[in-house]
Amino acid sequence: MRIGLVGAGPWAIHTHAPALAAHPGVQFTGLWARRPDAASGTGIRAFDSFSALLDESDAVAFAVPPAIQATLAPLAAQRGKHLILEKPLADTMDAARHIAEIASEHGSRTIMFLTRRFAPETRLFLDQAQGGDWSAGDAMWLSGALLGGPFAASQWRRDGGALHDVGPHVIDVIDAALGHIDGVLSAHHEPRTDTWMLTLSHRPPPGEPESYPSRLSSLTLSMRTPVQPSRLRVTVHGQSGVAELSTRETSPLDCYQTMLDEFLESCALRTEHACSATRGVHLQWVIEAILRATEQRNN
Repeated sequence: MRIGLVGAGPWAIHTHAPALAAHPGVQFTGLWARRPDAASGTGIRAFDSFSALLDESDAVAFAVPPAIQATLAPLAAQRGKHLILEKPLADTMDAARHIAEIASEHGSRTIMFLTRRFAPETRLFLDQAQGGDWSAGDAMWLSGALLGGPFAASQWRRDGGALHDVGPHVIDVIDAALGHIDGVLSAHHEPRTDTWMLTLSHRPPPGEPESYPSRLSSLTLSMRTPVQPSRLRVTVHGQSGVAELSTRETSPLDCYQTMLDEFLESCALRTEHACSATRGVHLQWVIEAILRATEQRNN
């Protein structure tokens, strides 16, 4: 499959581009970036326009801020291109829904690179969690990425902080482990350290009576905590005991290769992946529900 890349930032150049170039089932056609100088300095074939990239690609991988992805992804889908999407899906709930709707309307297969979902250690944890009798869970991702390093200058990350950057990863895994998140019970944000403290409710497992008690989870997120390397932990517990994810040892490049394997299969079989744009819409809903709860708490 011919796949082009949109973006020329650190994540695009150090993760998307080498993974696309290395995969045996992909012909990496090149990239387009909004700033021509950024694209020309990568050593990768650079297209003069987004339209020109689409002309020579069957699918497009996006490594751009959420608002830009929300603008460009529907244009690619309208031309029948399959989509590799970043998180969060968009900058608003309406825009996230629009991406999913346009893709579905034009037969575009979609997948979100929710990095940790494609790691074998995460999948082992989720296999352990599936069907367990759990009552609650907790998750934590502490990072110093906004204190320095290649992503510290990213304006959308600085504006959205941990909730928008690492938040989708954590929300996705705890949701997959405990069940569909259907409410935000509490939300607190401490801006100085970009620390989010959240309590979420999850629907009862399928087949359980409506009286079955909701499962609860607590989340702690930060991208301004001076810790190296970043710390990730996701735990569920209940009558089945304890299941825990406490490592992120698989590299993003290896996760990307697995994602590409499954993306190509999804396109060939015309099936919807578990991490499609539909998943992105749900994660967007949770993020916006957290923001509303935070605002209500502060008022």
